[in-house]
Amino acid sequence: MSYYFIIPGLGNSGPDHWQTHFEKSGDHFIRINQLEWDKPASKDWIEMIEQNLFGYDLADVILIGHSLGCTAIANWAKEYQKKIKGALLVAPSDLEAPHYTFETIGFDQVPLDKINFKSIVVASSNDEWVTLERARFFAENWGSEFINIGNAGHINAASGFGEWPNGLEILKKLG
Repeated sequence: MSYYFIIPGLGNSGPDHWQTHFEKSGDHFIRINQLEWDKPASKDWIEMIEQNLFGYDLADVILIGHSLGCTAIANWAKEYQKKIKGALLVAPSDLEAPHYTFETIGFDQVPLDKINFKSIVVASSNDEWVTLERARFFAENWGSEFINIGNAGHINAASGFGEWPNGLEILKKLG
């Protein structure tokens, strides 16, 4: 059985967000809650991922990140070098874009190290927080499969992604 750990982005994912719908879809979906959602520290976020995975067989673990949560996963992969079943990385934010002005600690750039487990980056052609080209660049560096779902904004509740059955179908590609 796979265990799906949900890592939301900045501000957490609200009740209408696809990550919340995923979480409610079964007992094997677990949200990783951060101590600080609005002024996050990268070190704290990756340590929280590590703590939540303790005791699980990593061969059964799939991480599901959105936005800044994707960067947290990439940082966790770089820091801990552990092999898990896979990761779904949806709408990774471009922390180096001039308009990304959120107050964060240690989230200065997106790590470009190859991720040592299977991963899929899902991006949109009109995401205000990452261009399609940058999302593809991240995927190439991470060694991830890349999926462009077209004009889908930031692939969040505000963009109409509450229940997201196609996202669950993509998730199945990870096992």
